[in-house]
Amino acid sequence: MNKAQLVEAIADKLGGRQQAADAVDAVLDAIVRAVVGGERVSVTGFGSFEKVDRPARYARNPQTGERVRVKKTSVPRFRAGQGFKDLVSGSKKLPKNDIAVKKAPKGSLTGGASATVKKAAAKKAATKKAAAKKTAAAKKAAAKKATPAKKTAAAKKAAAKKAPAKKAGTAAAKKTAAAKKAGAAKKTTAKKAPAKKATAKKAPAKKSSARKTTAKKAAARK
Repeated sequence: MNKAQLVEAIADKLGGRQQAADAVDAVLDAIVRAVVGGERVSVTGFGSFEKVDRPARYARNPQTGERVRVKKTSVPRFRAGQGFKDLVSGSKKLPKNDIAVKKAPKGSLTGGASATVKKAAAKKAATKKAAAKKTAAAKKAAAKKATPAKKTAAAKKAAAKKAPAKKAGTAAAKKTAAAKKAGAAKKTTAKKAPAKKATAKKAPAKKSSARKTTAKKAAARK
């Protein structure tokens, strides 16, 4: 019986093939993780799984007969429980309408943890990792959004600084234009002033002509 056949065998009891496949995967995953971590998984009536360390040793190649050194390693080991042994040997009959190996009581796993508890812990760890990834992605997105906002704020500040400078430039230009106009007006008034003096100089000439006419009239009377 392979894994697929095992799933089919328990599908009716678990309400469907998918539920059976999930259950088998969860049980096997819990056993493997516990054994790799150095724990001993014991199921009453069925057997126990454990990790065994093998020291370095010499062995022989079965094909050539050459002596080969084998490195230190660790291997998994399964030991069948007494109930399993009795059923296989025939000393006990296999029940027809009941489970052959009774459910393991609480605390039968080493450390007092069951496969269901370990599965729940694994799910929690996966959920925490997913949440951490989401928060990291959210922080990156926020940082990306903040950078353009900072750039726009800096651009606005630069524009605001440039605006007073432009205003100052226009005010200075206006002042220079007013100064130029004032200078031009002064020059024109200065040029017109001598004309008045000339008229003032010509006025005595009229007076002299008037004196001459009066003198002529007086001589004629005489």
